[in-house]
Amino acid sequence: MTAASAHVDRFVLDRMPPPDLCPHIDLTGVEGLDYPARLNAAVELLDRWVEGGEGARTALRHAGGDWSYARLAETASRIAHVLVDDCGLVPGGRVLLRGANSPMLVACWFAVLKAGGIAVTTMPLLRERELGDIVEQAGVSLAISDAAVAGELQAVLGPIDGSCVLTYGEAGGGLDAALAKKPARFDAVATAAEDPAIVAFTSGTTGRGKGTVHTHRDLLVVADTYGRLVLQAQADDIFIGTPPIAFTYALGGLVLFPMRAGASTALVELMSPPVLLESIQKFRATIVFTSPTAYRALAPKTKDFDLSSLRKCVSAGETLPAATFDAWLEATGIRLMDGIGSTEMLHIFIGCRAEEGRAGATGKVVPGYRAKVIDEQGNEVPRGMVGRLAVQGPTGCRYLADVANQRKYVEKGWNLTGDAYRQDEDGYFRYEARTDDIIVSSGYNISGVEVENTLMGHPAVAECAVVGVPDEARGHLVKAFIVVAQAHEGGDALARELQDYVKSQIAPYKYPRAIEFVDTLPRTLTGKLQRFRLRAAAGTAPSGEPTVASHEPEGWPRPSGYSTAVSATGRTVFVSGQIGWDPQTCRFGDGDFAAETRQALTNVVSALAAAGARPDQITRMTWYITDRDAYTVARKAIGDAYRQIIGRHYPAMSVVVVAALLEPQARVEIEVTAVTHS
Repeated sequence: MTAASAHVDRFVLDRMPPPDLCPHIDLTGVEGLDYPARLNAAVELLDRWVEGGEGARTALRHAGGDWSYARLAETASRIAHVLVDDCGLVPGGRVLLRGANSPMLVACWFAVLKAGGIAVTTMPLLRERELGDIVEQAGVSLAISDAAVAGELQAVLGPIDGSCVLTYGEAGGGLDAALAKKPARFDAVATAAEDPAIVAFTSGTTGRGKGTVHTHRDLLVVADTYGRLVLQAQADDIFIGTPPIAFTYALGGLVLFPMRAGASTALVELMSPPVLLESIQKFRATIVFTSPTAYRALAPKTKDFDLSSLRKCVSAGETLPAATFDAWLEATGIRLMDGIGSTEMLHIFIGCRAEEGRAGATGKVVPGYRAKVIDEQGNEVPRGMVGRLAVQGPTGCRYLADVANQRKYVEKGWNLTGDAYRQDEDGYFRYEARTDDIIVSSGYNISGVEVENTLMGHPAVAECAVVGVPDEARGHLVKAFIVVAQAHEGGDALARELQDYVKSQIAPYKYPRAIEFVDTLPRTLTGKLQRFRLRAAAGTAPSGEPTVASHEPEGWPRPSGYSTAVSATGRTVFVSGQIGWDPQTCRFGDGDFAAETRQALTNVVSALAAAGARPDQITRMTWYITDRDAYTVARKAIGDAYRQIIGRHYPAMSVVVVAALLEPQARVEIEVTAVTHS
């Protein structure tokens, strides 16, 4: 039985997909999903613990102090009063949230749900242009932001009549001061189970984020399927993870799953992968949520930390390589729990318990869901054959005011995720590739079209195309092929300028880490861009190009920052030793070792260019240094300079300490060998 909506503001309800394009929702797959017709997720996830006498339990762990369930519920109630009493929020109104993972952000999220509003949580990395798209699509006029990242949001909402931006984290002011005057109790709005609770935005092939709508019931469904039956969270678990709560992966892993079980979450506002190990040790975390990229990078470092508290590690956001699964198992003794989910489906729908995990396989269907691999006509293909992944179950895709994309994602009630999979004879699903133009890099979904549109705003760009190219560390890199406009010249300086430009316009993680300047882009006779040809060119060297390959003998660990062995065919280019002086003046800089190294690397690139070679064609690099201590102290700055000037290309490399160099003032000299066209 369904209940009448409690929403007074029907903006979202009136923009839901038509019934014939909605996914089939099936709540009968497992027990426990027969929720009442009236349901507010904030009550079920938060208030019920306080009402049941468990308010003193720790809900959130933070450097600024732990928050109990009672404190979180009270703070959320006070914020709800501010939203309703001072800002005029009515049920169904959208509230945009912006800030790093913190107890205050979680309290604001619960406050919106308590008040019957719809939470639109965004990443603090988003720029004004992206925020503007979200504000327009979701009809947002009310927002709450960490004061530290409120500037761009205020610039977007400022021109909108009646808009309001509340900020927290300001000493003696803002939301913090307002909520102190409000009652500690707020009676949650009796929303219908099917009333929208959140709009989560994801990037699409059109370059504009798509809003996906999820209900109060959906929030409980993922906790009662994956969280309860696969993850099997317990009340004494301490969750931790790197993704921002704006990602539904993190919303589930850091809010929904722990709070459904009465557990707690450790929140770290600047949670980079290196900080993760330290934080696991500090908070004695038991369950971690992060990406394969992070697990791959952290596996060699685990021996330096006490991770004995860990019992489960969840991996999602991109495909989990078998090598990473094995490396983490060897380093920690813990089998990674791989999974695939999507913003459209809210969370993981294929995965498996740790003891059932297999290296190279995503897993089996989460209880309550069904999945199949189909061909282009929608027919299920035999086991072992690659096809499109189709999913159905208790959650599904509902795009906000986007019938065109809804029609693509949902066919005959099935959700088509855009992933190519095959299912083996044992029922395990194995990932093959993406079926659309989304680039999955380090767990982030990046629209190549959005990056293209941004690059086209720069006067030096006449045409461009962006694709994903394979990368061992990140899964894929964003690579841009650029035709330079007249009066401009391609090269390293312009590449860096374009990268910085993209970072200033959209979220920095979307910038093209590789740029190649080309004369033309491949197109069909009708003028359509042929991205598949660019992907092929990026993956294998075209005719006439040199081939350069790195080799690591089987069983050897991969070194950091260089290759064990390199093979190449083509024309050999030798660059004599370059030192850190300005070639025009023959003068050194201010004596800073890192600055001297930066100049030497710049000189190497200039010498290569004179011979028609590029940095990514270097096969051998030898460094001669006179001061080992200065080199060691400056290694981080040197690494930053190397990646900026040479790129993420690591040839065979040696560092030789010498008594002196021919030029008395020089402390570093770099020689390289490159292989270019035959």
